[in-house]
Amino acid sequence: MKMPQKLTQQQIQEQRQQTLQRLSQQQMLQVKLLEMPLAQLEQSVNSEMDDNPALERSVDEESYAYDEPAADVTENFEQMTEREEREQELERALDSLDSDDRMPEYHGYEQQQSAEQEEMVWGATTSFYDTLREQMGEYELDEVQQIIMQYLIGSLDEDGLLRKDSVTLSEELSIKEYIDVTPEVVEQMLQILQQFDPAGIGAHDLQECLLLQIARLPETEVRRLTEEVIRHHFDDFRKKHWTKIQRDLNLSDAMMEEVQAEIRHLNPKPGSSLGETLGRSTQQIIPDFIVDTHEDGTVTFTINGGHIPELHVAESYVDAVKTFREHRDTLSRRDKEALLYAKEKVDRARGFIEALRQRQQTLYLTMKTIIDMQHRFFEEGDEGELRPMILKDVADRTGLDISTISRVSNQKYAQTRWGTYPLKFFFSDGYTTDDGQELSVRKMKSVLREIIDAEDKRHPLSDEAIRQEMNKRGFPLARRTVTKYRESMGIPKAIMRR
Repeated sequence: MKMPQKLTQQQIQEQRQQTLQRLSQQQMLQVKLLEMPLAQLEQSVNSEMDDNPALERSVDEESYAYDEPAADVTENFEQMTEREEREQELERALDSLDSDDRMPEYHGYEQQQSAEQEEMVWGATTSFYDTLREQMGEYELDEVQQIIMQYLIGSLDEDGLLRKDSVTLSEELSIKEYIDVTPEVVEQMLQILQQFDPAGIGAHDLQECLLLQIARLPETEVRRLTEEVIRHHFDDFRKKHWTKIQRDLNLSDAMMEEVQAEIRHLNPKPGSSLGETLGRSTQQIIPDFIVDTHEDGTVTFTINGGHIPELHVAESYVDAVKTFREHRDTLSRRDKEALLYAKEKVDRARGFIEALRQRQQTLYLTMKTIIDMQHRFFEEGDEGELRPMILKDVADRTGLDISTISRVSNQKYAQTRWGTYPLKFFFSDGYTTDDGQELSVRKMKSVLREIIDAEDKRHPLSDEAIRQEMNKRGFPLARRTVTKYRESMGIPKAIMRR
């Protein structure tokens, strides 16, 4: 009588562990889908539909669909080659991985777009390096630190990697920028740069690039094993010795597949993920949000669904699972295996649909809060009307985590009446005056530029004169603050503006 009780407790424990594992996997899926811009999300949905026969587009979405018979679960099970296909895909993806520390780009990062999907943004676009410089405003850096950070950003290659060591950079700063800093100080600034988006920026090599990205993933067993592979089995990884890695880490086939899938989602070239080819005067983007400003001043928005269909779980798979469960006692071993196959596909399809729903809700909450906080800008299109707003402000209003807001804001665009902007455009630091008044740094820089543009070029204004003019316009700044903002905008001092 004791044996059945012991077995039941063991089964309960196993079920709890499986539940925790599924929750962790679901959280990871939600994070991945949330980070994806629209073009990449479309590819991910199409890929998931190809891989999972239990995931189908809704009937009303298939206006062009043929009348085909429902999929046969047993037949799909018998023809199942998912593991082999994944391994072959990974092998092909890693074929170009060689001794020079390069890793191939995957289809998820190509983001090829059809002509009708593309929107051309002409004129003054934000470059890869400008995007990183803008993030400097999120950190309290003194004048010397700003110079070091700008030099580090300028030293990145087009993949976003820093191929120089701290000693070399320290020597270059001394020669080119006349700044005497130790390699340790350079390393400290590099650690700050490596916190910028996208993850992996500022790494010295591929291994460090992948580790930086892994460090931002949710704490799960798959993440721990992925880090173990990259940190301690990197040579085997580069040589595609997956069997050896699996044996050394004592991993099951299923867990090995999850680790390989996790690695495939890492980006070996984080610089290219910002969506720009250096030297181009245009960027091709797909807006994730369509914002409409009406004549009465109200602002509404929609989330661009692109070509993503409405999805549901195939009824044939749901019915098969129910049938198998009702007759499990009379099923053959093969039928039971088919049951497990069908159940796994159904659970995976439901999880993917839920992750898409969660993504939609998170995008909605974030964009609604941004519009509420920056309503004046969406009404008038004046950059100077952007109020101070940081990630924490949006996180507090939505009840979401700061990291979630950061993921939504990265690589997402909003099409407005005044142009198409990256979501990070709407964020800016604030400056608090001695009397407690909070002013927008972006607004102050805009006014500062207006003052300098209108000055007599034969007698340009000193920083003290600019400070006085700023005070007259309602911006009580110290002279050193004026100097800081002027330098951050790349405007030379008065003697150099003649």
